[in-house]
Formats: sequence, structure tokens, C-alpha cells
Amino acid sequence: MNTTDLVHWLFLDLDGYFASCEQQARPDLRGKPIGVVPLMAETTCCLAASYEAKKYGVRTGTLVADARALCPGIIFVLARHDLYTLYHKTIVEAVDTCIPIDSILSIDEMICELTGSQRELAKALVLAAKIKAVLRQRVGDFLTCSIGLASNRFLAKVASDMNKPNGLTIMRRTDLPHALHPLKLRDFPGIGPRMERRLQEHGIMTVPELLELSSQEMGRLWGGVVGERFYQWLRGEEVELRETLHRSLGHQHVLEPELRTSDGAWTVAKKLLVKAAVRLRKEGSYTRRLALHIRFTGDLYWEDVMKIEETQDTLALLSALRAMWKALPRGTPFRVGVTFFDLIPRARHQLSLLVNPNRENLGEAMDRLNTKYGKETVSVGALSQYESAAPTRIAFRRVPDLEEF
Repeated sequence: MNTTDLVHWLFLDLDGYFASCEQQARPDLRGKPIGVVPLMAETTCCLAASYEAKKYGVRTGTLVADARALCPGIIFVLARHDLYTLYHKTIVEAVDTCIPIDSILSIDEMICELTGSQRELAKALVLAAKIKAVLRQRVGDFLTCSIGLASNRFLAKVASDMNKPNGLTIMRRTDLPHALHPLKLRDFPGIGPRMERRLQEHGIMTVPELLELSSQEMGRLWGGVVGERFYQWLRGEEVELRETLHRSLGHQHVLEPELRTSDGAWTVAKKLLVKAAVRLRKEGSYTRRLALHIRFTGDLYWEDVMKIEETQDTLALLSALRAMWKALPRGTPFRVGVTFFDLIPRARHQLSLLVNPNRENLGEAMDRLNTKYGKETVSVGALSQYESAAPTRIAFRRVPDLEEF
């Protein structure tokens, strides 16, 4: 068989995931236009929309007021991130019965490498159909997926988004470049608003025009090796970018209306820091820089960054946060974020004479107790009273563990 007829990757993209989870869990929502929102307020936006709502133009990021105008009958549902994580775990287990998962890319995306005879198109199609059938059996009829089969990871992801919902798209090297011609520039991962503007400034308005560029021209447009890799990906070649180190870790939270005060924001900031510190220890990392960033109503955005002695100790981090909070400007806080930067792995951790190692052992001991006996079994100070503040939510490209909820 000609190797250009083979497919090497299977990309699985769950359709309208948050909204589909709600429709699967709640029969009363099936077949109805729904918008999943982070809180019940007119000023917030949709995290997800069902396909019934998408027909009216409601999308992720659509403001609630705009969604009502576009789709008068829309039903707004408060996001349940623990439910979406539970479904995710079930879906992963189901897919794993069909084929090993190479990478879980986000709460609703995963990719599998095809090997041996699986790369033959007929067998890859049978495998894709089997995955869809197993998901229906184990999860339900309303959590569908779209699958892309292609010669590299990049094109498999592109293919998975071409025929939604419940689609199956094939993109072999023999199908290129014509299979890409109907797409828009923004349909490719890595081409966002700014990159699209840059391409248009250089006279590239369509995908066929993009495909006419040489490797060197793409390298200049993207500013380096990424452009050259892009050239190869578009031609079906499998070329990996060197994996970058994980250099930051954090959480942010849009405040509920009743928490949009200095005290409410402080409560949430502490909660976010404690959750991030647990993740820091779990990943075996230490931080040397703490950032606090707050968006106020209006146009005010404030951020402060503090260099600290490398640590993963919650109490030390809370002390630094408290010192930073004293410089907080006046205003009505709308969103709070806490981020650890300049991370180093445990193997490179430098012991300090000024830090009591028992404090770090205490943090790990608390984590083990909370994992075994339930979240907030042991807490720092009076943090347990803030249980309802800053509930765990699903971040871009990160799936929380169930014990985080």
C-alpha cells in the first residue's frame, strides 16, 4: 500500500461538551437551546452553547444579554465543572478500551496514535466507528464526538472540526492540498486574530494563497521555526516542536456579584493561592515568583509581582500574598488571579538555611489527608469557611482532578 494513503493519528473532539453534558444528565434540556454560564448574571457570557442555540448564532463568549436577543427561548444553566470532569473520566476510560490514548489535550480533546494495520484507512474507519459506539453505550446518546483521521497530529485536529457534530473526516496526504482549500485561515490551530491580520497584511487572504508560500516565507511570517513546521504540517508531514517547560501555574476567578468587594476579593485570592499551592506540590515544583492580578469594573487592571525564596509552602506564599495586597488600588474588583512563575522541579530545589523543611513536609501531609479523607479535612487557618468561594473550574488545556472539587 502507498504510504501516502495511510492515516497515523485519530483526533477525538467532543461536540459542544459542557452543553452536551448538561443535556445528557438532564433529559428536560434535550433538544432545547441552552447556554452554560459561570454565574447567573446578565453581565456574564456563555461558556458553551448547545447546537440548538448555535443555530441562532449563540457561541462560546456570547454575552447573556446578546444570547437572549439572538435566541429568545434560550435556557441558561449554571456550569457544573465537577459533572464535566466526571464525564471526562468516563469518556477516557471508554476510549481506552478501544485504543490507547496518546495525549489528553483538554477536557474535550484527545489524540490517539494509530499503529500497524490500524493505519490502513478501512481499519481506521472501523476503529472510529467502534469508539463512537462505545461512547454511546457507556456515556449516552447526547455526548457525541467528531473524529479526524490524518497523517499528522495537526491535520487530525483540523479534520475533527470540519464536520460537526458527530462527524468523521479523513485527511490523507493524497487528499492534500485540495482538502484544505474550502477552509478559512482561522480554521487552523495557531492562526488567531493577530496572525490572521499579519497574513492579510502580506496579501494572504485565503487558504490556497497560504499553501502557495514556501517554507522560508512561512518562517519569516511566523518569525522562526514555527512557520517552517507549519509548512510541513500543512503537507501532511509529522514534525514535532520541542516541548517547552511548564513555567507557570495559577488560577483566576470572575467574582460573583456579592464578592465584588475588597474583602470578597481577598477571600477568593487566598482560596486561589491555596489551590495553586496544592497543585504546585502535586507536580513536584517550587516557585520563585508570585503574581497577583486583578481586573476592576471599568478599564482598570492592576498587577503586582514579587520575587520570593523558592518554595511550595502555603503559609509562606500566603504571607507574600498578604504583603502584596496592601498595595491594592481602590475600585470594584471583578476578576482575581494568582499565578506562580519561575518554576523549578524538585530535583533542582536549593535547600535554604532560612526555611524550616518541616513546613514543606506539613504541606504534603495535609495534601495526603485531604486526598484520603476529603477536601478541606485539614485547612490552613480559617480557610475552611471559604469553601464556597472560587469553586474549581475547568481551565483551558487543564483537566482538574475530581478531588479538587
